[in-house]
Amino acid sequence: MSRAEIEALIADPLVVAGIAAVVVAILAVLLVAAMLRAGRQSRALAAQLARLGAGQAQLAGNLQMVSDTQSNAQLHLVQTVEARLADVQGRMNDRLADNAARSARALSDMQERMRDTLHGQGEKTTNSLTQLRERLSVIDRAQDNIAKLSGDVLSLQDILSNKQRRGLFGEIQLADIVGQALPAGGYTLQKTLSNGKRADCLVHLPQPPGPIVIDAKFPFEAFERFAAAETKEEAARALASLGQAVRKHIRDIAERYIIEGETADGAIMFLPSEAIYAELHARLPEVVREGFAQRVWIVSPTTCMATLNTMRAILKDARMAEQAGAIRRELGLLHADCERLVARVGNLDRHFAQARKDVDEILISGERAGKRASRLHAFDFDEAESPADIEARG
Repeated sequence: MSRAEIEALIADPLVVAGIAAVVVAILAVLLVAAMLRAGRQSRALAAQLARLGAGQAQLAGNLQMVSDTQSNAQLHLVQTVEARLADVQGRMNDRLADNAARSARALSDMQERMRDTLHGQGEKTTNSLTQLRERLSVIDRAQDNIAKLSGDVLSLQDILSNKQRRGLFGEIQLADIVGQALPAGGYTLQKTLSNGKRADCLVHLPQPPGPIVIDAKFPFEAFERFAAAETKEEAARALASLGQAVRKHIRDIAERYIIEGETADGAIMFLPSEAIYAELHARLPEVVREGFAQRVWIVSPTTCMATLNTMRAILKDARMAEQAGAIRRELGLLHADCERLVARVGNLDRHFAQARKDVDEILISGERAGKRASRLHAFDFDEAESPADIEARG
């Protein structure tokens, strides 16, 4: 269709009226459809409004139920808290009273034990110190005796080595030499033995060898004859006579002064002159050997001094051994006293440690009670402890 034809149709009134009628019909149909749709929507809206009203009513009922439940729960919580608070306060009061009573009893018992312990330990310590002072005084006296014995050193002077006859007095010389060499209690002059024989000197040596006799009765007359001989024949006869006299004297000494169980197994024959000693060893060595065989030892003033100094050393060692034994005994007693003192101090230390432990436990209980009272005062009931937990923690 051309544009002219279209314009011609539009210009035709009938066509325009028909088109208008068609448009009106279409609009009426659309209006009816819209009205139908609106009716359906209104009905749906009414249903939704009804459902919304029912939901609001139900919501109001639920809110009322929640409000009632919350009120009941709050009331129950308040009642439960009040009951637990009363129970906790009661337990705390009971525990505080029990702790106070236990603390009082513990302090009283501890004070009583400490009083008894200190009193007993004080007496024991005083007795131990007294005994210790006595032992130390005994040891001091023993040390003084040892020092005195150690300082008892005698001179080794050979004051009687003169070879001239007028000074040859055997017993006097022996007494002087022994007095210079030995302490006063180490020998006895003119001692009578069990067989009735009298020894010129008895040296009290300890066993072994035991007391030993020194004899000073040398046959001086035979030596005088030998010294006065002018010819070889006279000298030979005098020397033989001197040998016989010395042999007899050796046998007499062995028989008289060697007593089994009473004296030493030997004796000493003292020659009052170095000259006699030298002549005897030079001219009669067989006689000296016989003396050895009879256990009789021949000494001069010089060798006697040396022998006596050896005996003095033996006596000194014996006395020091006696003093050492006394010191050992005293040291043993002192050691026992020290061990008892250490044991008693250890007992006292254990008592103090136990007292310290009791005080620490009391302080811990007091500190816990103070903390619990502070929480009660601040109404801090976040996590209450059971009595079993409290007992387990101590």
